[in-house]
Amino acid sequence: MILAAKRNYFNNIICNSENKIKSTWKIINDQKGKYKYRPYMQFLKTDNMKISNQEVIANTFNNYFLSVADQLNNENIGYDNKMKPTHYLRNYLIKSTNNIKWKYVTTYELEKIIKSLNSKNSHGYKGISNKIIKLSTSYIISPLTNILQRDFKNGDFP
Repeated sequence: MILAAKRNYFNNIICNSENKIKSTWKIINDQKGKYKYRPYMQFLKTDNMKISNQEVIANTFNNYFLSVADQLNNENIGYDNKMKPTHYLRNYLIKSTNNIKWKYVTTYELEKIIKSLNSKNSHGYKGISNKIIKLSTSYIISPLTNILQRDFKNGDFP
């Protein structure tokens, strides 16, 4: 009788809630004895004063962060605004950049990457899980290496 009453009570809570998953987990954690303790700021000590009013604490933080922004703005008053951001971009582009040299993928490297995958049954949008890939490695490693080398050569990235 007690179990039926509990089940009925919990069903009512879940059915009447806006977020059913959150309510379900709250019930589960309550039954397991897990409670989230979220301490709130009880007081703030500033200028040798102890403030306990939550609204005053919030306003004190707001005023502090607004003053930091004002202070940073005041420090940048003497900054020379004649330099535009595009100037910095042009200077960067004039510098020579290193060319990227692609090395072809080897079957050893690819096999090492495949072995490092987690063996899960979940899959992506193609419907192939990591577990299937790992099990079929010996059959697909050579064609997969050729496909990747061709894609790198052509500049196609899947």
